[in-house]
Amino acid sequence: MFRNLAHRGASQHAPENTLAAFYKGIEMGANGLETDLRYSKDGTIFLLHDEMLDRTTNGTGSSSNYTWKELQELDAGSWFSAEYAGERLVSFESFIYIFGRKPLQLVLELKGDHLEEDVVRYVKKYDMLSNTIVTSFSYDSLKEVRRLDSEVKLGYLARDWDMDLLGRLREIQVFQLCPSAETLTEEHVRTLKQEGFEVRSWKVKDEQLMHHCLNCGVDGMTINFPEKLSEALQSR
Repeated sequence: MFRNLAHRGASQHAPENTLAAFYKGIEMGANGLETDLRYSKDGTIFLLHDEMLDRTTNGTGSSSNYTWKELQELDAGSWFSAEYAGERLVSFESFIYIFGRKPLQLVLELKGDHLEEDVVRYVKKYDMLSNTIVTSFSYDSLKEVRRLDSEVKLGYLARDWDMDLLGRLREIQVFQLCPSAETLTEEHVRTLKQEGFEVRSWKVKDEQLMHHCLNCGVDGMTINFPEKLSEALQSR
């Protein structure tokens, strides 16, 4: 099944990593959701891309300096538009409780340090091994997840790659390799699939790149405008 993954939700249409964005993504045809995980000061895992709060909330400074109670008081929607004033940050446990029960693939990018053990624990607690992929730009982070559990699906976010890296990724049974849409070629996709990886593209900034990725033969992509991808898939 091709994966149309709403990137931080339908983040072109609603404030990223909020419930509004995730529901909007599903409404627009996404069959998966991608999000980013961080720790609060007191150890709650929550959803936020940037370390700093300034861009997507009315808070300032590093999110790691705030307790979860303090983070819950922030407005995570007004920066996007007045329509979304009052949207709140979302805890990881709430996210998987709400969306883990739906027929969706959930892609969890590890953004902070030392998240691996708790993320694995929650994935297993909610019986989500079959529909969850844990992703990172860090090989060491994925290696630690694999040490903790032999079944969790892993995805490596690749700015670049070579055959040596692919060999190391196979050693820890990485399921998915995720190259940037901007550097993707049909030959890359063919090689990665021959090496046993599912291929999901990211950094799909516009419709031209979206169609390029489709023509290259990817298995899925994270995208800010899932409705456009849904339309393109239906027309093929």
